[in-house]
Amino acid sequence: MNNELIRTALFVPGNRADRIGKAAQTAADAVIIDLEDAVPPDQKEAARVAAREKLQELAGRRMFVRVNGLGSGVTKGDLDAVMIPALDGIILPKSETAEDIREIADLITAAEQESGVGRGTTAVIPLIESAKGIENAYRIASEKTEPQRVLTLAFGASDFTVDLGIEMTRDGTELLYARSRLVIACRSAEKNPPLDTPFLIDLKDEEALKSDAMRAKQLGFQGKLCIHPNQIEICNRIFSPTPEQIARAEKIQAAFQEAEAKGLGAIQVDGRFVDLPEVLRAKQILGSKK
Repeated sequence: MNNELIRTALFVPGNRADRIGKAAQTAADAVIIDLEDAVPPDQKEAARVAAREKLQELAGRRMFVRVNGLGSGVTKGDLDAVMIPALDGIILPKSETAEDIREIADLITAAEQESGVGRGTTAVIPLIESAKGIENAYRIASEKTEPQRVLTLAFGASDFTVDLGIEMTRDGTELLYARSRLVIACRSAEKNPPLDTPFLIDLKDEEALKSDAMRAKQLGFQGKLCIHPNQIEICNRIFSPTPEQIARAEKIQAAFQEAEAKGLGAIQVDGRFVDLPEVLRAKQILGSKK
């Protein structure tokens, strides 16, 4: 299972093979082939075929597939169609309980066995899209399966706001609690930070996208789901450390290593004392550098 952080994951409809190839050529850290909401019911089977072909063609690219939810009755068919070695993981929509994780894990294990894919190589990113999912976020993130499947959580604000009967706004005040719960759940379960919801308000409003992504970063998200290639550059930049942050982190790390070699406990950087939390933060920054 690839644990490298994801700054951007670009959704692309599974029934648009031409777009899948174009999505893979973008600077997105991962591509998500969508077999769920973006595909009309009469094109589901064709989308499965296209998804499998593109996964084979794009082997080596980090690729996920959003299958149809467990209540759809077609999840197993989706998994059987796309279960090949080039698949990194599954996005499970409408994840609400720990039981959902056990169920999808069993289905994936069976599909891996039937297709000859290495056992345990397919990750799961539960997509949290309801009040029940937010309430159970820690249980979902921490659910133990054998092999372990959950990579992190992701947030879907569109269905979440519909579930609560509220309006989605530019400033995202209505999402603050849910976002915070997901970040805390992932950290408590010792998973990678979650992926934030796509920005859906206005695809042409770059300033609003920047503000939305910055809020997510400040809360502790590792990156953002994207629904248009134009969102990738902005989100990649926001979810990457700045050159100034990297330079300072390198100074702190060098000073810490020098102090350790001399048996000293306290270090200074540019005339300022640096404590252990700052050293740990420096390691995090350098570890997230792309």
